Amino acid sequence: MAKKQKSFHQPEYYLNRELSWLRFNERVLEEAQDTANPLLEQLKFLAIFSSNLDEFFMVRVAGLKDQVTAGYNRPDNKTALTPKQQLEQIAAVNRLLTERQYTHFKKTIQPKLSKEGIEEKRAQDLSTDEYRKLEKHFKNYILPVLTPMAIDAFRPFPKLSNKSLNLAVVLEFGSERKLAIVQVPAVLNRTVFIRDSSYIMLEDVISEFIGILFSGSRVISVSPFRITRNADLTIHEEGARDLLREIEKELKKRKWGAAVRFEYMEKRMDSDVLSLLMKVLELEDQDLYQLDGPLDLTFLFKLYKELEQEHEHLVFETAIPQPPADLHNDNVMNVLQERDVFLHHPYESFQPVVDLMMQAAEDENVLAIKQTLYRVSGDSPVIAALARAAEAGKQVTVLVELKARFDEENNIQWAKQLEKAGCHVIYGITGLKTHSKITLIVRHEENRIQRFVHLGTGNYNDSTAKLYTDMGMLTTKESFGIDATNFFNYLSGYSAKPEWMEIATVPFEIREAFLKQIDLEIKSHKEHGDGQIIAKMNSLTDKPLIMKLYEASCAGVQIDLIIRGICCLKPGVKGVSENIRVTSILGRFLEHSRVFYYRQHGADKIYLSSADWMTRNMEKRIEIVFPVYDDDMKARILDVLHISLQDNQKARRMHSDGSYHYVKNDHPPVNSQVLLQEMAQGESEDS
Repeated sequence: MAKKQKSFHQPEYYLNRELSWLRFNERVLEEAQDTANPLLEQLKFLAIFSSNLDEFFMVRVAGLKDQVTAGYNRPDNKTALTPKQQLEQIAAVNRLLTERQYTHFKKTIQPKLSKEGIEEKRAQDLSTDEYRKLEKHFKNYILPVLTPMAIDAFRPFPKLSNKSLNLAVVLEFGSERKLAIVQVPAVLNRTVFIRDSSYIMLEDVISEFIGILFSGSRVISVSPFRITRNADLTIHEEGARDLLREIEKELKKRKWGAAVRFEYMEKRMDSDVLSLLMKVLELEDQDLYQLDGPLDLTFLFKLYKELEQEHEHLVFETAIPQPPADLHNDNVMNVLQERDVFLHHPYESFQPVVDLMMQAAEDENVLAIKQTLYRVSGDSPVIAALARAAEAGKQVTVLVELKARFDEENNIQWAKQLEKAGCHVIYGITGLKTHSKITLIVRHEENRIQRFVHLGTGNYNDSTAKLYTDMGMLTTKESFGIDATNFFNYLSGYSAKPEWMEIATVPFEIREAFLKQIDLEIKSHKEHGDGQIIAKMNSLTDKPLIMKLYEASCAGVQIDLIIRGICCLKPGVKGVSENIRVTSILGRFLEHSRVFYYRQHGADKIYLSSADWMTRNMEKRIEIVFPVYDDDMKARILDVLHISLQDNQKARRMHSDGSYHYVKNDHPPVNSQVLLQEMAQGESEDS
């Protein structure tokens, strides 16, 4: 009788996506609390924590609230939590985390900054001379920018934009009280420096002198508050004659979505004003967050930049990306004629990719350049190279993903600029985001066509390439060149889905490729007993892939998952995932590369990909997964994975209840990012 297949559908085998994300943001907060990080770097991690939360509320919480409003009560497919239950648990967990954030900021970070001469001041702390200078600054530079908005029968409650910081001002005119709103101008710096590195918050300056704005009245109270709104775009692609114009229209709506979070300072909020604002903004108690300190700690990003040069001992030493070990400063195209090239950012420079693009733009034998763009930098040399190539008469095709969340406006501008330069700009396939990272350069050489291909795990962004860990491969192998040609023709034309020689792509197909490799590892383990999978990614949420990993674990395959962010899989569950370990590494660089290793009884199959193991990547995006064949390249990638698993400084191990704890062992200390940086430096010096 055949053995019954074990079911992996039980909710207790999974973690909720949103609650797992909050665990990730908790690890970001731990970096702010890690004294091994320089003081201003700790400050920056507090800002990252806040920035992450903003996006989480604008998209994920907003989506759940929309479901509740629509009466949608269907549980999620893994943990069986309804949208309402998820919102309740999110609010409970997040209150504890934000309380930790502000307690750490006020009781630990600020006292340490004070010892360095970096102090937040109040108006009452200033000397008479300083106070007069501050008042003059207010009158000359702040007052002209302010707009008081009275609220009465003739002037209704104003529209307050997303993430705006506002002051609710209660005024007394004789025996009558009235309310006005003053928006803290986002165009002004949140910190007003008094002397050296001492500063006073902009909202405190406005509050101190706000009576000047309302002459003839008495100021009763000034209550700072901040609104976060639903900012997830709804793009109706079907029937939209112009996708670019449709997205531009939706971007304007982003500022005015439904309120999903209301933050206020607990000691300065007028209770009557709070009741009124809750009613006007249609807020519930779980949407309110009382904070003990300045609202919106993302201002710490700019404060960091203002202080870093004068306080270099409080920031990380400058990390200089090294020339890639496979290039040694040689001409990229010449090297590629002989061998494939591996790139590992930010330890190795992204410049060779830029150099290849510039070289292709200038080379009279280059006939065409094709590239996908998801997120690029503000002053992108990649965009400049593409424009130069088009102006030189080459065929340049660029797939610009207009739906890259929160980069839509930026990408619209790039699309227009590229079209003006003569590039063919396409926007992908209806209903799908093109998240692939691929470049194809077609060059005429003697009596043949030579194709240069770049494939990677990260965006064509020279700025984030210094901050994100990503991997890339440059190759002239014919099979990759044919796949690249077919890939771009498939996206830009009406051709049927090609039969790929090397890559896997398009929705569902890429999931099948991953499932197939796990099945092969299970089969290999049953034959040889040495099955091993190491998978590195940003997030894991896809249920079919999680179930397949559970199946592999039950078969005895040893599985290590290196997952920076969300993980809905529970490791170490008896009879389900006892052979699975989950490690999360958070450090100076953002772990972004997607790497998949299958031992295959010594065959060591390695794949790189633009895709995380998330349902959206499997079903709603155009991704690429590609194999690595070169033995030296495979050895380098495997070294990176092993070093990551040896980390006992920045690595956390996940427990079956979803909690994370730092890896503690008696081994010599290993900070994987520092070690990889030192190895890249050593390679550069040896060359």
